[in-house]
Amino acid sequence: MRAMLLVNPKATTTNARRRDVLIRALGAAVELTVEQTRYRGHAAALATTAHAKGYDVVAVLGGDGTINEAVNGLLNAVNGDDPAYKDDPSAGRPALIVIPGGSANVFARDLGLPNDPVEATGAVLEALRDGRRRTVGLGQALWEDESRYFTFGAGMGYNAEVIRAVEGLRGTGRKATPTRYVNTALRHYLATDKRHPAMTLSGPGIPAAKGVYMAIISNTSPWTYIGTRPVLPTPWAGFETGLDLLGLQEIGVTSILPAIRQILTERDTLPSGRHLVQLHDESEFTLAAYRPVAFELDGDYLGERESVTFRSIPNALQVLV
Repeated sequence: MRAMLLVNPKATTTNARRRDVLIRALGAAVELTVEQTRYRGHAAALATTAHAKGYDVVAVLGGDGTINEAVNGLLNAVNGDDPAYKDDPSAGRPALIVIPGGSANVFARDLGLPNDPVEATGAVLEALRDGRRRTVGLGQALWEDESRYFTFGAGMGYNAEVIRAVEGLRGTGRKATPTRYVNTALRHYLATDKRHPAMTLSGPGIPAAKGVYMAIISNTSPWTYIGTRPVLPTPWAGFETGLDLLGLQEIGVTSILPAIRQILTERDTLPSGRHLVQLHDESEFTLAAYRPVAFELDGDYLGERESVTFRSIPNALQVLV
């Protein structure tokens, strides 16, 4: 089996010595080529190259951002006329191996992998030995003349504004810790416009919902983690179903606090409340706004958008897990 390993040298939970150990362990199990990512978008380009060169597997040692880039490279490399793609989309491209190396590692944890990169490598080696693969669906966001796939979730509005603020802090050298996310969310909430919701939700067969302040879009659950605590706005979401959504039409203290309490509680029931908008297992919907609003995918801030369409892409990728 030929595998290309994409290594983000800036991954926050690994160092050079640990990366060398993991590389040697993988190299003993497969015919391994190692590539280091050097700039934003490099992982996508490398994954596209791996597909073109006929690699069986693309492995990623990095955080959710690097994994997202690699996934987009794999999916964008496929020729839609390939018979293998038409019969089984996931069979028309290399399989994926995920080794968590970031601060959150949401996709890896949602796949059931350990959050520690050494333990996750052990689990991946077992999957290689036993031939275990899981076929997962992905989400796709489309806006203007662009599109991008996502593995676990997306957001528009207040939640994306928080990610934008944290990314700004990371640019000054500060780490993206759970405490920093929480403190940033609290500070940002105090400055948020709570009177003029910008978004409207619509879609095929979906009643339009106006006055949406923020929206969480999920391809699986949990949507993210605060340290070890899962965040569960859409507990029914899964890699084998369509997309889920939780939208808030009011973000005053008396509305948002009960919602936060519910999504931080492990349960198998949906959040309840008069000002919540919820979708489950949908193939497509659109969020449109009368002004540009913050937008993120897989924890990566992508600027402000006035309209984004979200689609479910079933059976998109095989993951060794």
